[in-house]
Amino acid sequence: MQNNIIEFYNKYDEDGRLQRKSRMPEFLITMKYIQKYLKKDSKIIEIGAGTGRYSIALAKDGYDVTAVELVPHNIKILKSKIKPDYKIKVYEGNACDLSFLNSETYDVVLLLGPMYHLFTDEDKHKAISEAIRIAKHGAVIYASYCNNDTCMYKMFSKHKMLNYIDNGYVDETFHAKSIPDFIFELYRKSDIDHLMKNYKVTRLHFVGVDMLSYIFNSKFDRLKKREFEEYMKFLYTICEREDLVGFSIHMLDVFRKK
Repeated sequence: MQNNIIEFYNKYDEDGRLQRKSRMPEFLITMKYIQKYLKKDSKIIEIGAGTGRYSIALAKDGYDVTAVELVPHNIKILKSKIKPDYKIKVYEGNACDLSFLNSETYDVVLLLGPMYHLFTDEDKHKAISEAIRIAKHGAVIYASYCNNDTCMYKMFSKHKMLNYIDNGYVDETFHAKSIPDFIFELYRKSDIDHLMKNYKVTRLHFVGVDMLSYIFNSKFDRLKKREFEEYMKFLYTICEREDLVGFSIHMLDVFRKK
């Protein structure tokens, strides 16, 4: 499975994904919630740092950042962005085994990609447990998930849903089954609640970080500067509403280690 992920990201333009206008809300809203709990001397780690969209932005702001990434191709791109004055360390590593890092070290822990690609409960719990282990007491941890039901909408819109149904890839409630060849694992909030129920953490926020933005695609590029600014204000007002979070294709769970 690890090789499948590496092969996928060797071909996928991860570096450009969050720079496209239709994907900017995901970055901007996630950053807003990260900045909410940052202090001047916060030590930050990003597990599954990709090409460094968050790690580089935070290092640029002067924070002490550790970036851990599985894919060598992504690490190469991440390192190419580092400037001499950035306080950033980069490691190749797997979210399920961070044994090379000390416990209770970081004030902010970002787990913004690995949960997309873990297909067994064992691996999911390993990643969550490791993120909590390396966090200081009172630290804030951010975990991102792909939303099952908005992805079902996308499958219908792309005329792929009948293939999923006929091959038994979804159950009778249209919940995608855990199939590693699909690369992405899909969740409902109830799945996340079940996953987190035995950890000694306090949920601070549960956020839809892009809401329906993904349906705009190229139309987003035609939004004028003022329109985009007002659109973001709109998203900030609705992104935690319980009746609307399920519209988001990416969901962010923010919790504090007790």
